[in-house]
This record gives sequence, C-alpha cells and structure tokens, in this order.
Amino acid sequence: MTHPFEIGTSSKVQVGRGKLFLIAGPCVIESEQHARFMADAIQRIAADLDVPYVFKASYDKANRTSIKSFRGPGLIEGCRILRTIRETTGLPALTDVHTAADCEAVAEAVDMVQIPAFLCRQTDLLIAAAEATAKTGGAINVKKGQFVAPGDMRHAVEKICESGNDRVSLTERGASFGYNNLVVDMRSLPTMREFAPVVFDGTHSVQTPSAANGVSGGQPEFIPTLARAAVAAGIDGIFLEVHDNPPQAKSDGANALHLNRLKPLLEQLLAIHAAVQG
Repeated sequence: MTHPFEIGTSSKVQVGRGKLFLIAGPCVIESEQHARFMADAIQRIAADLDVPYVFKASYDKANRTSIKSFRGPGLIEGCRILRTIRETTGLPALTDVHTAADCEAVAEAVDMVQIPAFLCRQTDLLIAAAEATAKTGGAINVKKGQFVAPGDMRHAVEKICESGNDRVSLTERGASFGYNNLVVDMRSLPTMREFAPVVFDGTHSVQTPSAANGVSGGQPEFIPTLARAAVAAGIDGIFLEVHDNPPQAKSDGANALHLNRLKPLLEQLLAIHAAVQG
C-alpha cells in the first residue's frame, strides 16, 4: 500500500498524491556557485510549468569507478552548501548518504535522504537513515539496486518503516543486463508502487557503468524515451541529473540531461501524465 507524504518547509512537495514532481540537479556539488546556479535555473523552469521541485546534488560520490575521480566537497562543506541552498531558495533538498555515521548530519541539512542503489540492502544504513529522518521530519528515497527484483524492494521499505519513518519512496534506475549495460523493466514501476510512491530515474537508467577506461558512459539520447514510457506506466516523480555543460561535468556527465533540454522534456511528461491521470 502506497503511503503519500509531504516534504519541504516553504515550498512543499506532495509525494504520491497524484501530481508529478521533479527531483533534479547536478550529480555532485562541483562548487557552491555552480550548485546554486543549477538550483535557480531548474527552479525557474519548474515554476513556469507548475512542477513541484526537489533540488538534488551529492556531497560525496563514494562509489566512483576510479580512486582518482572527483567525489565532492565532503560531508561538512557539502551539508553547509545544501542547507544554504535550501534556506535561500525555499526548495526542498535531497542528497545521498553512504554510511550510517553520516545520517544525522545529512538529515539535518536536507528534506530527503537518498539511499544509493548499491546500498539498498544495507540494514544498518537503512535503520540509521530512518531514525535520523524521523527526528527531523524528513523522508527517505531508496534507489532500487541494479541487482534487486522489484518485489524485493518491499523489504527495504519495511526496514525503514519499522525503524520509525513511513515517509519513504522508491526509485527505479535500471537493472544490470550483462556487463556495462542497464535495462529498464517497466513492470517494476507498478510492482513497487504497491508499497511506496515510485520515482523514475531517467538519467542513471541510460548509464553504461564503467564502460570504458574506468569511466562510466551513457546514452542520454534515450532519456526522453524512457522517461515518457515511465510516466505512461504510472509514476509519482521523475529524477533527472541535469547539467549546463555535461561534457565538463565532474561526475556522470555522459548520462546527464542538458539544462536546455529540461523544459521541453517536462512539457512532454506533463502532457502524458495528464492523459494517464484523466
């Protein structure tokens, strides 16, 4: 059974209550200036289209393919930047967390704590995130692991709910298909929606993990195709990593959506969503 909930303070976002919402931003915080620029630019687009919007950026990319890859500003500086953006824009904010020890600080800085796909079965992390967000009134978004059957994500939801927080959503981001490739089974969306609001990640779903020379590639030309299909299948939110210059992005630029393509894509998705809801 899906449990709708609300996140945010001044700009509230309803999750699972019928209106398509957006989670978007750069993969990683590259700088405070860039993060704020992206938050402002996406906020203007979302406001023009009346799309509820949650800003997303990571303070630490702990699962980069290479030890030499850029990871982000780290916990303390990253949380400061996220808190500042949240307070100055009024937007709800989301970031991912990789260790149980980070959960309290992260939950105080953002409205939604995200569990990365590779860690969706880590019980201690799920419990810590649930306990920390229960104290702050925040929510949890769990990425479905590339190796997990959709129905088995029920267990992640149960772990979180039984640890004190029923404000939880699930995100589809593709399943491993052989080596260095992902495929999206659209059946996963209604399956997971039986027990939590569901978000579709249109950018990581077109990623080609660690495909060449220790760097992940991507096929961003398929973002609109998969996003349209997901909205038609019935979802609550859309997740997009967006960048103003993907070739120069410090993380996951190969599968990011260019900022100038966001508005036309959202217009298409809203039209499909309206048809499905009608």
